[in-house]
Amino acid sequence: MPILFNPPLRGPAPRAGRPWHLLRVTCVFLLLAMLAACSKMVILQAALNDADANEIILVLNRKGIEVDKQKGKEGVTLLVKDVELSRATETMNAAGLPRRSLSNLGEVFKKQGMISSPMEERIRYIHGLSEELESTMLQFDNVVSARVHVVLPERIAPGEPIQPSSAAVFVKYRPPLDEDAVMPRIRRLVASSIPGLSGDDGRNKVSVVMMPGEPPTPGIEWTMFGPFTVAAASATGLALTMGSLFLIALSSLGYIGLQRVLRHPKVAHMLANFAARRIKKAQEKAQEKAKAAAQAQVAGGQGT
Repeated sequence: MPILFNPPLRGPAPRAGRPWHLLRVTCVFLLLAMLAACSKMVILQAALNDADANEIILVLNRKGIEVDKQKGKEGVTLLVKDVELSRATETMNAAGLPRRSLSNLGEVFKKQGMISSPMEERIRYIHGLSEELESTMLQFDNVVSARVHVVLPERIAPGEPIQPSSAAVFVKYRPPLDEDAVMPRIRRLVASSIPGLSGDDGRNKVSVVMMPGEPPTPGIEWTMFGPFTVAAASATGLALTMGSLFLIALSSLGYIGLQRVLRHPKVAHMLANFAARRIKKAQEKAQEKAKAAAQAQVAGGQGT
């Protein structure tokens, strides 16, 4: 007689605490990864003109630093992510940005009152002449910043000889730059622009100090990872990590869903009936084989 298998419709509920805990941990890691990619924006520079702002944006973008440009009444404001503030500042300093605002001769000699003293006129002239030379030297390739200090002919006291003109120039540049080729040009430019320094004797009174700027940190290649910008070297590892976390979360959800389905009364009853039918068929086949073997044994005995 076949034995029917009738498991109970409701059994003890399987423990799903571990999958739920794993799912919660995975979701927390995914949330932290998303929050880490989202940094708040902080002010890098403010009250810039449009040309200086565009120059800073160009330099920073070459280093993979995203810059947000906002225009206001007081000028252009540049914002970067708080985690990029230090690197952005270092890159700007290495490039000599933002450039110092230079006034021209017209602005310097703009009279503020009706009468100017000879001393004021002389100071304005020296200041304007220095800044005109600095502005010209910034046109040299790879020159980051320049300062010119001019001394015009002056008699210190009556009866004493006139102090001759002289000039001191400081140039900060970004390598590569050929100092041997640029320094004579700077001397010739300054000597030709300052009264009393023309000719070879005047050029000898122009001292030039050139200093290479510190190279910025090596640029990092950046790439897009979904809506976020990440380092290209980290993109593959980040993709594998995020993919693994996603698969773990998906597997946990699948396991929990399967447990809930198996605990449903109708599903349990259906599985029990299916198992009972399989057992019944197996028993019927075993009985048929036993019956056939018995008949074959009887037929063999009659033949002998």
